[in-house]
This record gives sequence, structure tokens and C-alpha cells, in this order.
Amino acid sequence: MANGHGADGDRDRESDGSGNGDNTAGREAVRVDRVMDGLRAFGANYTEFTRRFATWLGLHSTDAAALVEILYAEDQGTPLSPARLSERVSLSSGATAILLKRLEQAGHIVRTRESADRRVVTLRSSPDIRPRAIAFFGPYSERMAEAMAAYSPQEIQHFENFLGTLRTTMDALLTHEYEDGGPTPPTP
Repeated sequence: MANGHGADGDRDRESDGSGNGDNTAGREAVRVDRVMDGLRAFGANYTEFTRRFATWLGLHSTDAAALVEILYAEDQGTPLSPARLSERVSLSSGATAILLKRLEQAGHIVRTRESADRRVVTLRSSPDIRPRAIAFFGPYSERMAEAMAAYSPQEIQHFENFLGTLRTTMDALLTHEYEDGGPTPPTP
């Protein structure tokens, strides 16, 4: 259903005139379905890793998801502000403030003022949480690196371009067509 095709394995195949119903367009639709299903499954598995990280730390899953976002942003050299974290975890600014207070009280994060504008708050992981996160996500990182090593730099570039296009498309949908929660449901 994610790509507009039916939910069953046959996927709205068109006839190529040979009677077998398996033309190029039909095969491509099936391939797209498999890719979309793989992305959905990967997303579900990633969510499950975050849920297990939450359990491992004794946190609510939303708190752990926020902590993962903070750790990841730090690793990328672009630490988050509370407003940016709010966007990343889809919470209101008030709910994010409460979440950050819990994480800070638990000793998992610190708020710093690193900008010349002292009003800007930067979120950092605490020195105690980073080794725990590395211990938990280390096997994940190693296995993902091993899996990616099987592909050439050119293939990785194609994957990166593909995922970038999908992300841009999703961002545009969320910003425009789904800005107010989604399309109007059909009347029964």
C-alpha cells in the first residue's frame, strides 16, 4: 500500500499481451514494492533497537529516541538545540522541555551554552552515557559496517542519492500535503 499498489503479492500487474500478465511495468512495480517493504522493515527494526535501548537503560522509549538523536547529532558534529530535537522526535516544545528535564536529572544529557548568543542552548550527552551507548550500539555499528563493505563506493553513492531523494520527497509531503495531519478522509 505504501507505493499505491495493492497489498497482496500480485501487485496490480498489467498484461503485456502475452497473457502472462508480467510485463516490464509489472516487474518494476513488484521491485519497487520489495524496496519499499525493505525500507519499512529496516525502519521497524531500527525502532526496535531504540526500544530495546530504552529498556536497557530503564527509560521510556520516547526518552531513548531523543537520547539517540542527541548522540547521533553529536557524532555528526552538529549537536542539537531543544527546538531541533523537538522536530526530530515530533514533540511539542513543552513536551520536549519535560523530556529534557528527565534526561538531565537521570544524568544522561547536559545543556550547554556554546554559542556567542548565550540564549542558544546546545544538547550534549553526558560523559557517563556515551560509553553505555557505545556498548549497546557497538555490535549494531560493526554489523552495519560489515554489510555496507560488501558494496562498492559507487553503489553506496547510488544508495545515498536514492535515500536522499526519498527523504526530500517525504519532507515535502509532510510539509505540504500532510501539514494539517493528512488528506481529508473519504466519507463512507
